[in-house]
Amino acid sequence: MAQSVGIKDVARAAGVSVGTVSNVINRPDTVASETRARVLSVIDRLGYVRSESARQLRAGRSRIMGLLVLDMGNPFFVDVARGAERAAREAGLGVMVCNSAQNAAEEAEYLSLFAEQRVRGVLLTPADASGRNIAAFRRHGIPFVLVDRVAEGAGACSVSVDDVAGGALAVRHLVDAGHRSIAYVSGPPGLNQVRDRRTGALNALAEAGLGEDALRELPTDRLDVAAGRDAGARLLGLADRPTAVFCANDLLALGVLQAMYAAGVTVPDDLAIVGYDDIEFAAAAAVPLTSVRQPAVTMGALAAGLLLEETEQAAGQRSHEHRRVVLRPELVVRHSSLAAR
Repeated sequence: MAQSVGIKDVARAAGVSVGTVSNVINRPDTVASETRARVLSVIDRLGYVRSESARQLRAGRSRIMGLLVLDMGNPFFVDVARGAERAAREAGLGVMVCNSAQNAAEEAEYLSLFAEQRVRGVLLTPADASGRNIAAFRRHGIPFVLVDRVAEGAGACSVSVDDVAGGALAVRHLVDAGHRSIAYVSGPPGLNQVRDRRTGALNALAEAGLGEDALRELPTDRLDVAAGRDAGARLLGLADRPTAVFCANDLLALGVLQAMYAAGVTVPDDLAIVGYDDIEFAAAAAVPLTSVRQPAVTMGALAAGLLLEETEQAAGQRSHEHRRVVLRPELVVRHSSLAAR
C-alpha cells in the first residue's frame, strides 16, 4: 500500500525546512521565487496534498458546513442543498450533506458525526418532533440554523415558509373551483409542516363556511411516491369519495396521480389534485400538477447566510442576532386542478 506524502518528505526532497514548505503553501509571497518554484516542483512530483483536517484542528475553525435534511430523495431538499452550497462556496466553505430519512435515530447519529468532525455549523430540518436531538446537540456549542421549520424561542435562527398560508392557498383554490369534499393526504403527524398545512386547509374551509368534516385526512408514514400510491388506493376505496385531494408534498401527489391513472380515474375531471413544493417533476407529470411553490434554493441560501453570520460572530468578526425568516408561498395552477365542479 502506498504511503501518503507528508510535509517533511517535501522539505527533505527540496532541501529546505518544513517552515519554508509551509510558507510556500500558506504565504507564498514571503518565499523567494526560486525557492518557491523548487518546492512547488517537488510538491507536484511527489503528489503532496495538504492535510486540511489537521490544519482545521490547529486553527480551531472548520471549513465544512453540515446540512441534514429529511429526505434527499425529495427534489425540494436537493434545491435547498443547492442554495446552501452556493452560499457556502462563495464564503470558501464546503457542505457535508446528510439524510436523516425522516428518522430521529439517524438524525441523532448524524448530529454526533457533525460534532465529532467539528463542523463550522449545521443547517438542519429536524426529524425528531420531541426536540431532544437538538437539545443534545446544543451542548457542543456548534451554531445551527433550522431550515423549513420555525425556531421556537430566541435560541436559534430559522428559515421557513408560511405553511399555514400555503395550505390555505391550496384548499381555497379547490373551494373556488366548486369542491366541497376534499381529502388531505398528509404525512407523519409529528412533522410541523404537515400540521401547519392542515391548519391552513381548515382555515380556507372555514372562510368558505364549510366545517372540518369537509376535509378527510388520509395520513401516511412517509412523504414519498409509494406512500402517495397507497393513499390513492385508500381514497379509491371510500364510498363517499371526495372530489379533490390536497397532498402535503408533490411526491405524495404524484403517487396519488399514479393510483388514479392505474384505476382509470380521470384527473382533473373525476378528481382534482394539488401538491406542495412545486418540484421540477410537478410540471413534467403526465397531468401537470398544481402545486404550492416553496422558494427552496432561496431558503438554503438564506439559511447558510445566517449560519455564516453566526459563526463570524463566534470568531469575533461581526455581531449577530437570531432571526426567524418566514417566506411566502405561491400557488402555481396547472391542469391537475382546473376542472370546475
